[in-house]
Amino acid sequence: MKYIKYIFLLLAIVTFQSCGVYGFTQPSSIKAETFQVNRFENNALLVEPGLERDFQNALQDLILDQTNYSLVTSNADLIYEGEITTYRVSPTTATSDNRAAQNRLTIGVKIRFYNTNNEEDDEEKSFSFFYDYPGSSQLVGGQKTTAHEEIFERLTQDIINATLAKW
Repeated sequence: MKYIKYIFLLLAIVTFQSCGVYGFTQPSSIKAETFQVNRFENNALLVEPGLERDFQNALQDLILDQTNYSLVTSNADLIYEGEITTYRVSPTTATSDNRAAQNRLTIGVKIRFYNTNNEEDDEEKSFSFFYDYPGSSQLVGGQKTTAHEEIFERLTQDIINATLAKW
């Protein structure tokens, strides 16, 4: 019993100390002060008005929140651009009478990332994420806004992890 207390104490110390290493600051391997997010074209077959603007704003906001980089409109150290490649609603499960029990909204983007200070960091990559909702409901109004926000949250975090955190 005595050893269990020491093991627990040791694990608690290691856990709390290791948490201090992580934070929302710019990566030490990326030397930059500014970033820009160019307009994302909406090249999806199903076009949702304003989607490209909302995605661009979500990416800008997350970079501003998680780094100390300054947003500029030209001549940035870090440049993001690309297009929305997928905006699709599809059934994921069906009922016994062949109706959709659940639908899935999928949004996909292709990004190009440029580090003007280090071309080795340049990257072109595709990302996608989805939002499931009941087949008996329509994706309109507040539910559509919620779906877009949840998908954008995941997409933008994945983009930052791939380009800045190098995960």
